[in-house]
Amino acid sequence: MTQQPSTGEVTQNAHSRSRLALVTGASSGIGQAFAHRLGAEGYNLIVVGRRRERLEELVAALPNVQVWPLVADLATDAGVQAVAEVCAQEELSLLINNAGVAHYMPFTALPADKASELLHVKIIAPTLLARAAVPSMVARGGGTIINVAGMLAFGGPAPAQGRAVYTATLAHLVALSQQLHQELHSQGVQIQVLCPGIVATEFHERQGIDLSAVPRMSAEDVVTASLRGLTLGEVVCAPGVERSELLEAVFGADLAAFGAQTPELAGRYRTP
Repeated sequence: MTQQPSTGEVTQNAHSRSRLALVTGASSGIGQAFAHRLGAEGYNLIVVGRRRERLEELVAALPNVQVWPLVADLATDAGVQAVAEVCAQEELSLLINNAGVAHYMPFTALPADKASELLHVKIIAPTLLARAAVPSMVARGGGTIINVAGMLAFGGPAPAQGRAVYTATLAHLVALSQQLHQELHSQGVQIQVLCPGIVATEFHERQGIDLSAVPRMSAEDVVTASLRGLTLGEVVCAPGVERSELLEAVFGADLAAFGAQTPELAGRYRTP
């Protein structure tokens, strides 16, 4: 298939599928690795990206399953709407919100259009695509959503020059996923937020950052961790964190602070 299908064509062509996954940011990196792994496991795929030629290469590389390329820019309202319509119309077994962009620069130097792009791709798109896909999953009593964030989601207190907005978007994905798990797990919908560290993809190269000398995890290992994490029931999957109790401690401290609040003003604020 070489032509990008319309929303209606995707629906018409896909009616007989048993397992269908939609992957955003599928043209490279983690998204591409997910597409190859899921295709090998027999999933039919809707692959979303901005680069038509990359998506067509992916179609050609997966001849044993049906792959529908959908060219869309999730930095725009129109792009988000187009993909959301497909999410709403299809019976997705798996939605992977992987698309990413990073504009690393000081907050005061970050142009408004680039800040808007970050917010669209990492907050608006994952939220609205999940919102579009969930009703069908709930109606069928099953489905999975994976939101790809990163370990910088836990890096708010750490020095990360030029990454304030980017770090905040990842933290949003963690909180969103945790709350969606609380709301939807009893209805058969599994939620995971995937938080890799530095991964050997084109992501940093597109920002003009050379990390070739830095130890990096492969995109394939990230996918392995995510899919294994689903079988383990992990809501937060951190592929490079050996001691899972560290994550449990983070979230335990969050809950402790949340539960320790009272209607009374804390003593440290009463002293002039």
